[in-house]
Amino acid sequence: MDYVSALLPPIVMAAFFIGLVVTIVKSQGGPNKAKEDAAVDAAIARAKATRQAGPADGAA
Repeated sequence: MDYVSALLPPIVMAAFFIGLVVTIVKSQGGPNKAKEDAAVDAAIARAKATRQAGPADGAA
């Protein structure tokens, strides 16, 4: 029965990992996709604006 106790943790971790991947894949898209895309676009715009408004001497 040692093989059962040796194989149980990897099997349990694999099952949780598969469940996590399935959950992530299922949550992509859908009604929140536009809201998520808008949030990412806003964050990118803020980062670009911050980079352009950085120090004029180029030390950044």
